[in-house]
Amino acid sequence: MANEIISGDGVEIYRLLTLRKALKLEVAGLQRRGRSVYAIVKAEFGFRGSKRRVYEQFSAHVTRVTGIHEVTVKP
Repeated sequence: MANEIISGDGVEIYRLLTLRKALKLEVAGLQRRGRSVYAIVKAEFGFRGSKRRVYEQFSAHVTRVTGIHEVTVKP
């Protein structure tokens, strides 16, 4: 496995992808300490609504900005 250093615009893209994944976990019921990802995304991007609705809006935003779609793996 190759080690890569993320720099420049890659940092922001990586952050968006990480926030999207973390918000998906919060929608599924996983909790974290401190400020919720839901609150962070709402404050930074101005989305409104329930966790699921904010996730849908944010996921569409991330896909638009990065061109990377959410991957769903079904067992």
